[in-house]
Amino acid sequence: PAKETKAQKVERLKRELDPWSGLGAIREFARNGYGSIPAEWRGTYFKWWGIYTQGDGAGVLGGAGGEGRSTQYFMVRIAIPNGILNSTQLKTIANLAELYAHGMADITVRQNLQFHWLTIEALPVLLATLADIGLSPMGACGDVVRNVTGCPLAGVAQDEIIDASPLVLEASRALIANSTFYNLPRKFKASITGCPVWCSYPEINDVAFTALHRKINGKNETGFSLRVGGGLSADPHLAVRLNAFVRWNQVVPVMAAVTEVFRTQDVLRESRDRARLKHLFLRHGWTTETFLDHVHKQLDFKLEPATDEAAPDDVYRDHVGIHAQKQAGLFYVGASVLRGRLTADQMRTAAELSDRFADGQLRATTMQNLLILNVPRQNTAQLAHELEKVQLPVEGTAFWRGAVACTGTEFCKLAITETKGFTRWLVEELETRLPGFDQHLKLHVTGCPNSCGQHWIADIGLEGKKQKVDGELVDAYYFCVGGAVGKHQRLTRPIGFRTPAKLVPEALERLLRGYLITRASGENLRQFFARHSDEQLRSLAAGVRVEAVERDPSPGRVPHSVAG
Repeated sequence: PAKETKAQKVERLKRELDPWSGLGAIREFARNGYGSIPAEWRGTYFKWWGIYTQGDGAGVLGGAGGEGRSTQYFMVRIAIPNGILNSTQLKTIANLAELYAHGMADITVRQNLQFHWLTIEALPVLLATLADIGLSPMGACGDVVRNVTGCPLAGVAQDEIIDASPLVLEASRALIANSTFYNLPRKFKASITGCPVWCSYPEINDVAFTALHRKINGKNETGFSLRVGGGLSADPHLAVRLNAFVRWNQVVPVMAAVTEVFRTQDVLRESRDRARLKHLFLRHGWTTETFLDHVHKQLDFKLEPATDEAAPDDVYRDHVGIHAQKQAGLFYVGASVLRGRLTADQMRTAAELSDRFADGQLRATTMQNLLILNVPRQNTAQLAHELEKVQLPVEGTAFWRGAVACTGTEFCKLAITETKGFTRWLVEELETRLPGFDQHLKLHVTGCPNSCGQHWIADIGLEGKKQKVDGELVDAYYFCVGGAVGKHQRLTRPIGFRTPAKLVPEALERLLRGYLITRASGENLRQFFARHSDEQLRSLAAGVRVEAVERDPSPGRVPHSVAG
């Protein structure tokens, strides 16, 4: 008989068990120790509980078959719908991090919080403690509807079209940890936002709803546009807008219908590398009309045609700084969390400060930052000062603010390069080399082609590679530039330049100095990159004319991502 493929194995395992029914099994593994855990749980079922085995620090190159070696530790990702947190929850997370996770946690690009270093013995206590504070890792990983993202300023932004956070929470309750949707072909990412700047990145979600107004019969009505098929990874594809106007009470049924369309596409179950919703457009000839027809077959109503929508112009979506809310006299204070990493002390301090200077409401953002809401005007300066003392600056440099990093080889079995420590060092180097740099800069670092660091939509995206230097294989990065979302959406373009990690700061300094010296009046980075050829930008980064280097596949087949 033919050998079972990886996709066939995963599909068989999903047919045999709904992992969300396995809490008793997890408790049994904790009683009996790591050695009692079957391979199918370590490799597949744990993911439905937001749990991944942790890599040994060598990344993908430390193993075989496109995946590195596992340790006896776990990563646990906590789903935070819409990024909404309160001080009690964050203090509890800080305590858990201190007890079980080496005193740290990472904010992800989907508003989750992520632990590392968890033992099997700690998992039942962790799950119970999270449940006590209204949080769960269920659905944060696996072939399921992932954490539903939304605008972290929902309900407080002065310019929001509508507060869509109730829909995010309703969709999360309806679709996450729902056994009807436990068996999707692959992960499924969703976003619902009522903000005009689309800070939850609808362009890169499998399904996304963006609020807009229309006038009908002389009256204003608020509804949503519908986009599907977005996703990055090794085959990036920006979401396409369907010809549909979605009313408030239709959003969750439509999201369920899109999820069902995805669930029933058996053609997407043939390969793990081509199993995302976007591949219906990329490989199977679907059009927006085809997709909408399939959605309508799942609904007992028909969606009205779309209305005109203006995508946001060049905007920075990080929400860092001190800004007025729509509530008179109240402000939100956005702290920049470098590469998303928080210590237990920082989390505890942020929670205590939110109680002391506001009402204990916090939000996590898709740019890995942390916001404190409902701060009276007279408290903003002191709060910002206290956050600065624990290295959570409210007025960080362009490099500190704009840096995003995936997990990297520190913990991820699929990564090629180390990212978190590299990103911190890179930011410090750039702050020294280019003090006072005056542009918003989205500088995204991803440790492999899977783009968990979202390098395809960055101003400058660095994709992890390996390179031989003096006979030794070292971390290196491939440069991609000019990504954008919104009105000017486009994927970054590879410019054919790769350099060892230790030389990245000087290459970026040359590139950015060239921009500062030769930019046209009012020209931003995206525009600068657009009017220069790959050869010009490559030579600028290298300091000399160099031949293009292909985006060669790094050693080993790298599967689609686990992080983000």
